[in-house]
Amino acid sequence: MAAEKALALVVRGTDWSETSRIVTLFTREFGKVRALAKGGRRLKSNFDVAFDLLNVCRVVFLRKAHGGLDLLTEARAEERFPILRNDLLSLYAGYYVAELLADGTQDYDPHPDLFDAAIHTLRGLEKGSVHESVFAFELVWLRELGYSPRLDACSACGADVNPPGAGRVIFSPQAGGVLCPRCGPDAADRRGLTIPAWHALMGMEGLGPPMDASGVRGELRSLFGQMVSFTLGRRPRLLGYLES
Repeated sequence: MAAEKALALVVRGTDWSETSRIVTLFTREFGKVRALAKGGRRLKSNFDVAFDLLNVCRVVFLRKAHGGLDLLTEARAEERFPILRNDLLSLYAGYYVAELLADGTQDYDPHPDLFDAAIHTLRGLEKGSVHESVFAFELVWLRELGYSPRLDACSACGADVNPPGAGRVIFSPQAGGVLCPRCGPDAADRRGLTIPAWHALMGMEGLGPPMDASGVRGELRSLFGQMVSFTLGRRPRLLGYLES
């Protein structure tokens, strides 16, 4: 078995024995990797403290040919995010990013842009822009999984969406974005989206000028939660901590 090298973000870890751990890594080169770190719980080992949750590390591992857990042979911590130890909301946001990477991606399905977005998000938490950083990550996560919402026209028929100035647009995660007044009533999961929130979302996706989303943050948090839950097939466990 040839040794593989990768840059990885630790997104999950469980004890396997008195001396070993099973870790889930989201790597830039290979996507999600699940591996056994023999001796990973010893105070002195090749793994140091690299496998602490949400650490970025350089790893070397042996890939199993017929499924099962890969075998980690080396790991060296490259980057930590101190804000996660000092700010509870940032910690919850980091755990939420880890949950989406661990449960919303497939083994050995590389998404380097998603890896970069996760690192950028964790660094953004240091600047205090927790909600905005998480929104940006969720959009990349949705895009990489093929669920990027359509916002500039009806996602069902392609017609223009022309809401009245003081009205709302109709949004449906199942339909894949905004809906026109003709298609909207047929969507079981439809919801109203205020014009400021729609414009802010368009700005995030590069379909309009960037806008200050602070006034519609609660509305966007609810919308993103609905989109992510639909894509994941369940409500993320950490989502409630970001909504409170």
